[in-house]
Amino acid sequence: MSQVREIVAGGPQRVAGMGLLGLVIAALVALPGAAQAGTSSSSSTRALLQSPELWATVNVCNTASHPDTIGIRGSMPGDGHPHDLMYMRFLVQSLDATTGKWADIGRSADSGFVKIGSAAVTRQDGLSFEFKPTASTFTLRGLVEFQWHHAGHTVHVTTRTTTAEHTSLAGAEPKGFSAATCALP
Repeated sequence: MSQVREIVAGGPQRVAGMGLLGLVIAALVALPGAAQAGTSSSSSTRALLQSPELWATVNVCNTASHPDTIGIRGSMPGDGHPHDLMYMRFLVQSLDATTGKWADIGRSADSGFVKIGSAAVTRQDGLSFEFKPTASTFTLRGLVEFQWHHAGHTVHVTTRTTTAEHTSLAGAEPKGFSAATCALP
């Protein structure tokens, strides 16, 4: 798909490079049953993947202090193991008004995997993506990929698209804002 909008120079506010390992991990995400990979029991996997603390939301959408910007925030529950690590990948998708299908915008609207921290507790993180203004309005949403790692191996993987009614611990504008989509002019 051609890029709907051109990202302003600098791209997302915080970007982690994907590298070869990231590309391999991203390929594994696409494999059926990847969410059950690893050494954890299926009941602990089910608990993580069905947790109400696992979500993604739009927490900034074209505000006065952040014009032409979509902010995406994710929350992921920890597995209780302080030496395990959690990662998120933030992507922006655009709605094709003709087909009604969502598509990734491209590399400039993809953070790569970002290390969130220890899996001892639930954690939140987010990124904002600024776009150059255009004459048309586009509907955007976020997609967040979540990974839990144990001893250097990915043991749980899942994705969530942005939905409304979540509480961001930081970064929402206005305070408390949570939406499934964002329309940028």
